[in-house]
Amino acid sequence: MAAANKRKPLVWGLALLGVLLTVSAVGMYQLATPSNDGEPQGGPIAMPSTHGDFTLTQLDDDEIAVVSFGYTYCPDVCPMNQAVKRQVLSQLDEQQRERVVPVMITVDPERDTLERMNEYMQFFGEEFVGLVGSQEQLSDVAERYGVIWRRVEAPDSAMAYTIDHSASLFLVNREGTILQRVLYSPTPHGLKSALESELGG
Repeated sequence: MAAANKRKPLVWGLALLGVLLTVSAVGMYQLATPSNDGEPQGGPIAMPSTHGDFTLTQLDDDEIAVVSFGYTYCPDVCPMNQAVKRQVLSQLDEQQRERVVPVMITVDPERDTLERMNEYMQFFGEEFVGLVGSQEQLSDVAERYGVIWRRVEAPDSAMAYTIDHSASLFLVNREGTILQRVLYSPTPHGLKSALESELGG
């Protein structure tokens, strides 16, 4: 009995460690820093883009931007996010599709030039818009949209560094109002459902 009692703190410690590791593993791609009222506040987005200077106010009243944050050297999550956008667009009817603007904002303006972003966006479709702002512009927009990113050095890699970042999708109107936030998923169901509810599908 005494031996069992001595093992209890160890068992609880291991259980707690397991929970922490699980949370950490899931964590970064779902993270968002909320504003004081518990939700990302959104707001204006205006940056140089692969389609010229971009601002949300260019959208028509009935258009929705699907905004994500990522970078072109991202090995998995970012291309998956764009692929999901493309897949959902192909499943909407023509009128709905014309009201959706797929947007990606780079969290790596050091490497992601407009030229590189343009090449990257072309893999997914001509309607995809890549935004490359300054570090100051990125910090401002990311803070307002509750997006976290951090540079991770990779000295043994040819890439030199990677970037961990949250990867939610934001459905945003021309005023910068976040209509819905869709958590990252490699499947299209969440984004399609969110878009159809906003587009009236």
